Amino acid sequence: MTETAFDAPARRLRYFHGRLLNAPDLREDQEQQQARIRRQLRCLLGYGVAHGLHVRGEPEYNTSSEDVAEETPEEVPEESSEEEAEDAGELHGPPRAKVWITPGLGIDALGNQIVVPGACEVDLWQRLPAEERTSGNPPKRVWVGVSFHEEDESPTRSVFVSDCGDTSDCEYGWTRETYRVRVTSKPPDLDRRCDTCGPLGDHLPAGERYPVLWLARIDVDWRRPVHPGRIHMNIRRLFGLRVPTVITGINWTHGATYSVEETRQLLGTTDRNGGLRVRFSDDIHVEGLKRGVIDIQVIEGGAGKNASSWFMGGQFEDLPADRFTRELRYRQTTRETLQEDDRVLITIRTAFLLDRCCRPVDGTHVGGRVPLLDDRPGAGGEKPERSRWCRRPPSGVGRWTSGSGAGGDVFESWFFVAGSAG
Repeated sequence: MTETAFDAPARRLRYFHGRLLNAPDLREDQEQQQARIRRQLRCLLGYGVAHGLHVRGEPEYNTSSEDVAEETPEEVPEESSEEEAEDAGELHGPPRAKVWITPGLGIDALGNQIVVPGACEVDLWQRLPAEERTSGNPPKRVWVGVSFHEEDESPTRSVFVSDCGDTSDCEYGWTRETYRVRVTSKPPDLDRRCDTCGPLGDHLPAGERYPVLWLARIDVDWRRPVHPGRIHMNIRRLFGLRVPTVITGINWTHGATYSVEETRQLLGTTDRNGGLRVRFSDDIHVEGLKRGVIDIQVIEGGAGKNASSWFMGGQFEDLPADRFTRELRYRQTTRETLQEDDRVLITIRTAFLLDRCCRPVDGTHVGGRVPLLDDRPGAGGEKPERSRWCRRPPSGVGRWTSGSGAGGDVFESWFFVAGSAG
């Protein structure tokens, strides 16, 4: 169904003594109740993955722990898997690429509940649409999702058949609510709506009754089993009214220690191409990047009396002429000198940065876990330590980002200048 939230007036069946009820009356009453539930879900609560529905690779790779699929991307970067996929070449022999979807619950964009009751094996090649299965040049990247589906079952003979009735002598007695697995090599369209209550528009696939809830992107090599490092579940939408814009990467390591020279390079003190870089998950309004949104505060350390502080001058660089951007660069423009054991505190007032829907960026730096941009070393060439605590975000999917779910707030991070013993 493609209705909006308020496309038809709601009415309820009235019961009174002596009333004759027929099949159309009961069907309409059932449809009204289902429409009410769907409307409440998508308008009041939103849609997305509510629980489970993880996509796992070949079991032989998951022998140590169920969490391997989420930890592996730190060891097998996305870039390397893409390079390997380029060498896939023609498909010789039967495809071996399979994944498994774990049990779980999701709500699609129309408010339908998608329940996967047990683990589901997915043969990626067989699930691809026929027009996308080209053995001479097989796709190197596919998307996997699930959609709501209904099936009629339990054929039942009618006890009473009338010439005025609208049924045959044998009808299906039940409708089973189930799901279908969808696989495609065509990048799905992002849901850019700011309101989950509105019409889907072009987001409903042609010829389909129900939208797809996408779960993962897979860099596939058809000749080999799917390694967990090739499965990227950060494309999924978690259940909620909106997908908050968050900070996904920075070019310094939170809490790290840099030499004085490394700090100068990182802040862009003498390099006009340097500076602090921050990346967002979605577009933000460029007009929000004004003086005062970012502060660089230096808290003096070292032996003797300390804790004096001062603010370092800086400015945004290379702001695009377009209305939106997904990355900013902020460079020091003054010549203040940092000393050993100083602490450099970076504050970004994300409540003043608005996304395409004019909602504030969710900037809370939860646990100081926002990773380096692309997991690459920063100015000093340091590699972030493999933390032993809370290695995965609460969702269990993808890398850490900023955000507590409340929106707005302040992003805070710091690093230190190496002392004589550093």
